[in-house]
Amino acid sequence: MITGNQSMSYFHVFECALLFCSLRRYELPAPSSGQKNDITAWQECVNNSMAQLEHQAVRIENLELMSQYGTNAWKVYNGNLAFMIEMAQKELHKFRKQIQDLNWQRKNDQLAAGAKLRELESNWVSLVSKNYEIERAIVQLENEVGQLRQQQGDGDENKENIRQDF
Repeated sequence: MITGNQSMSYFHVFECALLFCSLRRYELPAPSSGQKNDITAWQECVNNSMAQLEHQAVRIENLELMSQYGTNAWKVYNGNLAFMIEMAQKELHKFRKQIQDLNWQRKNDQLAAGAKLRELESNWVSLVSKNYEIERAIVQLENEVGQLRQQQGDGDENKENIRQDF
């Protein structure tokens, strides 16, 4: 067990990995003690060992092919990934630019609408004030008309009073 500031070496990690891996499939068991003299049991063991040998040969061939062509394949794959990332970033940049332009347009539209609303509100306040002044003037004129009619009515009574006196 590693403690403190000790570092794991590659071989120690490999040894730990081997402990956890089952190596049973790589074993070449002999026939059981009861079948030591059975030719078919030995034939099965030989067939098993030949299959495992062929499997190991295929693995070695795959590793050789990987060492020969694998680096180029990975370079091509990594190049394709880099190209895809670059294209995705360009598209992302384009979409962010479109979003920014749309937000600026919305902001300008809202500022223009706000200015228009303030102008309309100012006109409305002005018109309401004029209506109030007109209504006040009407009330004042109605009061004056009423006073004039009252004065005229008083004048008519005075004339009748004067006529009656004569």
